[in-house]
Amino acid sequence: MDGRLVLLHGWGANGEDLKPLGDRLARECSKTLDVVCLEAPELHPDQPGGRQWYGLFPAQWDAVPAAVECLKAQLQSLSSPGLGLERTVVFGFSQGGAMALEGGCALPIAGLISCSGYPHPNWAPPQQHPPVLLMHGSDDPVVPFQAMQSIAAQLQPDQCQTLPFKNGLIKRRRIRTPPFPPNHQRQARAPRRACLHRWNQQSCAMRGRGNGSLRRIER
Repeated sequence: MDGRLVLLHGWGANGEDLKPLGDRLARECSKTLDVVCLEAPELHPDQPGGRQWYGLFPAQWDAVPAAVECLKAQLQSLSSPGLGLERTVVFGFSQGGAMALEGGCALPIAGLISCSGYPHPNWAPPQQHPPVLLMHGSDDPVVPFQAMQSIAAQLQPDQCQTLPFKNGLIKRRRIRTPPFPPNHQRQARAPRRACLHRWNQQSCAMRGRGNGSLRRIER
């Protein structure tokens, strides 16, 4: 394996939710990827088969530190000789995006992707953090679009790229996909596939630096 892609699902989903996305990215990558879909540690209170990284409605923010430490330990346990954290990209959706940001920014990973994520209260990313790609739907009815702007404001500009989309339209590339009803998860599904393919093909060039995360994997 040349690199690893770790996917973190959203609130109420499970590890199988993002597996098709991970498998597709692995097929389209020029190098071989180990795709790992982690599952949140807690059962969802209402969704059969669903899980949560911590309680969200109402939000149990006091449980976040322990959840983040658990995630960091999981990511570190995946590291092996020749396939360490420096060859790992973490992708998170919604609550998984929030977890990816707080856990991933604290580790020497190749990069991280947050789709429709949000910042945890009092989150303070380190000044030296991995390259970050932020994606968010402008009509997201669950996590406000402003969450992406709030995250970006706390990250180093040369290490952060934002990519908004609306109804399957990714603005920078004008990649059109069939329109979805304006709900949180389905709105993000096709754009995140197209966007991640773009990030892979261009090695996620970070605002003129040209040192994207998947390029690190391919070295």
